[in-house]
Amino acid sequence: MSTEESKGAEHAIIEGRREKAQRVRARQENPFANDVAPKNQGVTVDIGALRSSVATARSEDGKYAEEAVKAVTTGKVFHVRGRVIALRSAGGLSFIKLRDRSGEVQLLLDQGAMGEEYTRLEGLDVGDIIEAEGGLTASKRGELSVTPQRIRLLTKSLRPLPEKWHGLSDVETRYRQRYVDLIANPDVSDVFRARSTIVRATRAMLDDSGFLEVETPTMHTLIGGAAARPFDTHHNALDLHLFMRIAPELFLKRLLVGGLERVYEIGRCYRNEGLSTRHNPEFTMLEFYQAYATYDHLMDFTEVMLRGIDARLKATMPDAHAKWKAGRAFTFDEPFLRLPMNDAVKDGALRTGIGDWAKAVETEGGMGLVRLLQPDFGDRIKEWSKSSPRAKGLDWGNFRKGFLKCENDGERLFSAYEYLVEPFLPEDYRSADGTKSLPVFVKDYPYETSPLARRNDQNPALVDRFELFVHGRELCNAFSELNDPDDQASRFRDQVDKKSKGAEETMDYDEDYIRALEYGMPPAAGFGMGIDRLTMMLTNQGSIRDVILFPLLRPDAK
Repeated sequence: MSTEESKGAEHAIIEGRREKAQRVRARQENPFANDVAPKNQGVTVDIGALRSSVATARSEDGKYAEEAVKAVTTGKVFHVRGRVIALRSAGGLSFIKLRDRSGEVQLLLDQGAMGEEYTRLEGLDVGDIIEAEGGLTASKRGELSVTPQRIRLLTKSLRPLPEKWHGLSDVETRYRQRYVDLIANPDVSDVFRARSTIVRATRAMLDDSGFLEVETPTMHTLIGGAAARPFDTHHNALDLHLFMRIAPELFLKRLLVGGLERVYEIGRCYRNEGLSTRHNPEFTMLEFYQAYATYDHLMDFTEVMLRGIDARLKATMPDAHAKWKAGRAFTFDEPFLRLPMNDAVKDGALRTGIGDWAKAVETEGGMGLVRLLQPDFGDRIKEWSKSSPRAKGLDWGNFRKGFLKCENDGERLFSAYEYLVEPFLPEDYRSADGTKSLPVFVKDYPYETSPLARRNDQNPALVDRFELFVHGRELCNAFSELNDPDDQASRFRDQVDKKSKGAEETMDYDEDYIRALEYGMPPAAGFGMGIDRLTMMLTNQGSIRDVILFPLLRPDAK
């Protein structure tokens, strides 16, 4: 069927449904009603609660016995509401599958028992929202069924669901018409219920640990808090150029100065960057800051927090959680690994089997490799890449290109980590039985790559920072906070200098933040985590668009 023919057929269906709605109006009823209430002394229940009330009548194979159901519900009348997701008739019987937010149940309609009320079925279609009132029984196939005394249209669905809508898989339709996706794919609803549970559990973990939830501005006059390109906007009344926030960090740390020693925010952030399976320009971020804590404290707390969130998810959605956990390629059941970046690059170099690299890292670890690779290693790539399957699998072209752009040894070490270590974290760091990958805290970053983090007391070339990777995906970033105003001012100036040379992902000099630090910020540690990525991880979703109800998309070409 051509596109035009398809549109014509859909238009005919819509017009047919409009006519059905008109017939409802003709009998003095509203096809878009709002007076939903039982009329026959029924008790209004969600379908999930209805099923729970007769759980004892369900056998081990999941079927219900008619006698057992009636014994539990003798004389009771139930009032249910929901969307018609299946409708079929056979002789004087009709079967409707009804779905609400809590589950599905069958309506078994007998023409002989319902009499004139049965004629209302003529005006119903799949997609309509209805109410029904009646007793409970079980069908011959053992399916729990409501036997309505009455049935009524509440909302007429004018537009038909897409063809083959059960298990709708067309990605464009799913993301552009999320409302259809949620109807067609119950598992999608589970993901977004899980997201809500994850947010509530995160709040509970922080609230129970003495943190105060706060709100900070989402429109800033300066770019700060992270290295990213911002979206900009304009305030008409003040004639003020503003940036949508890329992170709440600098405002939250001002609150530490003010004496709010444990604060957090879960809010929207905006970064003007490309789209990918892990990036959406608009996303939800958790950031928290704790006075008198170090990044070591936060590593401990992160493990406790993530296990606590997952436990809350399991308690709230046990069936879905069991399925998600079984499919996870990682495990939380063992301690997370803690891996200094210099050591990580050393390990990555050794795994390549390149003899020159093994010698270079003997005494200085990853920094020894950095020195070997300077100033340019392009003429050695052909030789080195033959050393092992791992060496052959490196992205040599981009590694060299990125390495040559670096301005200092700290940036070069980070570049080596990005290409030699990060892509292989899931296969290099495994559980005791080897079946799952382990979460890895990569820590002790070069200070040049971390403009807001505190220098390490023993090695000022490093900062007390970690990022957590779960099966190769970056989940969170944290560090002991820099509270020396002069050091911070110097790093802001470095950022401004980079911007003057054309770097796009840089921060501005924030004079007010320096002023705040000059009043004195207590020693502290801070933490940031994307809620979207956390939801992806816990529910086994491959794309960030699968955990955002309405992801940003290009305009529909149609």
